[in-house]
Amino acid sequence: MARARISDDVGREAVDKAVREAALRDEIATAVRYTLQLLAERSEGNTLEVRVPPFGAVQCIEGPRHTRGTPPNVIEMDAETWLALATGRISWADAATSGTVLASGQRADLTGHIPVMRLPFS
Repeated sequence: MARARISDDVGREAVDKAVREAALRDEIATAVRYTLQLLAERSEGNTLEVRVPPFGAVQCIEGPRHTRGTPPNVIEMDAETWLALATGRISWADAATSGTVLASGQRADLTGHIPVMRLPFS
């Protein structure tokens, strides 16, 4: 069963709280799911799976589609790293070399697909 789409108002508020202050677990979960939703909408496809356990995972980016089992192209990271990438606070290159991102497969690369939103930081 597919999850209901998170509205932009709810999603932006959750992301803002998650990156600027001590957010509650539910707010972090909503922020992660919203930014994953944006990634999937803007980079449609099924060649790469982006996982942010335990909050969510999406398939994205055009290319060869997998149909069963573990996808050949997977990126996995924690919520803090994902939200930093999703909002442009760190680059894909920096995250990929930091050790906080696990990436496997030839197409496990988010270059050009992130950030999915930018927050005005003061």
